[in-house]
Amino acid sequence: MEEAGREKDRSVVVVVEDLGTATKDTVNPSAKSTRRYPLLSWTTILALIALVGVYIFSVSLKQNGMLLGLKQTDMIEKEREKLCQDPSIPVTEIPYVHYPTPDTYSRKECACTPVRFFAILSMQRSGSGWIETLLNSHENISSNGEIFSIKERRSNITSITKTLDKLYNLDWLSSAAKNECTAAVGLKWMLNQGLVQHHEEVVEYFNRRGVSAIFLLRRNTLQRYVSVLANAHDSKAKQINGTHKSHVHSEREAQILAQFKPEIDTKKLIADLKKSDKLAADALLYFKKTRHIILYYEDVVSNDTKLMDVLDFLRLPKRKLSSRHVKIHTKLLRDHIDNWAEVNSTLMGTQYESFLNG
Repeated sequence: MEEAGREKDRSVVVVVEDLGTATKDTVNPSAKSTRRYPLLSWTTILALIALVGVYIFSVSLKQNGMLLGLKQTDMIEKEREKLCQDPSIPVTEIPYVHYPTPDTYSRKECACTPVRFFAILSMQRSGSGWIETLLNSHENISSNGEIFSIKERRSNITSITKTLDKLYNLDWLSSAAKNECTAAVGLKWMLNQGLVQHHEEVVEYFNRRGVSAIFLLRRNTLQRYVSVLANAHDSKAKQINGTHKSHVHSEREAQILAQFKPEIDTKKLIADLKKSDKLAADALLYFKKTRHIILYYEDVVSNDTKLMDVLDFLRLPKRKLSSRHVKIHTKLLRDHIDNWAEVNSTLMGTQYESFLNG
């Protein structure tokens, strides 16, 4: 019995030792594995952290550089303002009076000529081209066209502000630039060219830099609709000597373009008119806290002194303004729309019924 008990105990010891050996054999490989892979994982994580750190540093450096540039511009302008201070300028007007120091030339004797910043905010085919040429006939106004028609300039808010900074520093060279003695500098900016999309940042920029907004809208959006369709047709057909012209300078050219009568898709007409109304209403709402004026194309057409309100708004001396632009669509709408009867039936009894008399 005792001998049998000893044998049993020895067998248990052997089993335990075998199990221990087996455990060691099975543990060792995994132990080696856990030592190897965590090292690789930590290396990967550290590399990713380093990459993220470099990216954040580069973005921060870029932003700080931009901010430093803006601060330097503001400091230079404030120093110039001290030198050129005009006691006759009301305190409420000081935020809208600027003394730029261009990088590309010297303003010389006009260094102390105050400059007003403005932007004509409008929609395509609302008369902005005509209004801009009228303003540019003033010897002290430089309105530099539809700058943000180029997508790269409006691709993000950084590109937008960089472009605006260059413009308002009088470093934007164009045929409209008056250079040294510019007293008001601006541009045409269509609502669908990043303006509404980035409205919060643009409003902040306008208020910080003292930019005045000139809203140019059209009451009869059906007339604008016809003009948009006609312009789109000519961009393909190129009716004048194989060249597309959005604006013309002779009666003959105007008559050629006016011959085209668009056929309007009445199924989507009301929806398109509402979309246009909403875009204008949204813009007016977004920019209500900026210094602005609202101008209607129809008022300027019927009253040639209406633009004097804009000169007063920009605090500029009144001058006779002129333009070479010739109006294309001069007849009643019924004479410029191919399917007039259908359009008339679609809008009759709606909020747009009054447009039919345009």
